[in-house]
Amino acid sequence: MTGPVRTALVTGAAQGIGAAIVAGLRADGLEVSGIDVDAVTGVGAVDVTDGAAVDEYVARAGPFDVLVNCAGGVRGQTHVAVEDVTDADWHAVVDANLTGAFHCVRAVVPAMKEQGWGRIVTISSGAGRTVSLTGIQAYASAKAGQIALTRQLAHELGAWGITVNCVAPGFVLSNPTTRRQWESYGAAGQAELVAGIALRRLGTPEDIAHGVRFFAGEQASWVTGQTLSIDGGHTFV
Repeated sequence: MTGPVRTALVTGAAQGIGAAIVAGLRADGLEVSGIDVDAVTGVGAVDVTDGAAVDEYVARAGPFDVLVNCAGGVRGQTHVAVEDVTDADWHAVVDANLTGAFHCVRAVVPAMKEQGWGRIVTISSGAGRTVSLTGIQAYASAKAGQIALTRQLAHELGAWGITVNCVAPGFVLSNPTTRRQWESYGAAGQAELVAGIALRRLGTPEDIAHGVRFFAGEQASWVTGQTLSIDGGHTFV
């Protein structure tokens, strides 16, 4: 006898890791809705930094059994000295990554509590566990904040059968921003980065999606508050 068909919401679903997560969860039999700040075919246009817009979307398209917070990124920023970081630049990154995840959790949790089951997975980064390879202060801070939020929510929501976990990817060529970053290293820098990865290769969006699929499934029903580094053995923490 099969169980109910689970529904999932994936943010940042327009490309790269988010798109791979959507495909992976659908392969596992979930009904998946994807949203992104940039609308593409099959993905709704929702800015997760706008709490009211998130609430409206979830009220219309939900409820959701699974939430995957993948929206965020560096918002087109590159490293500048900390004294030159503007308030606007700081908030653009922190809001897209950390505040956006909070908005989405807040919107989906009531229905999860009501049914006594839920899965929340947030895509953080190796930058949240160590440092940002590109030196973006707001990005490292926001990604570390996502990890802390994961722990806190796991503690708070476990009594309702809701698990909350985090994936910290290593370097993945997943979108134009990461490709530009990779190209900026040059041949020597690229070789040095790969040499620091135990498995001697970059990751793929599908590598990250596999971890999310585990956390979203029944096999992870007694796993919560955890951060899984999927980085080919680049960081051992």
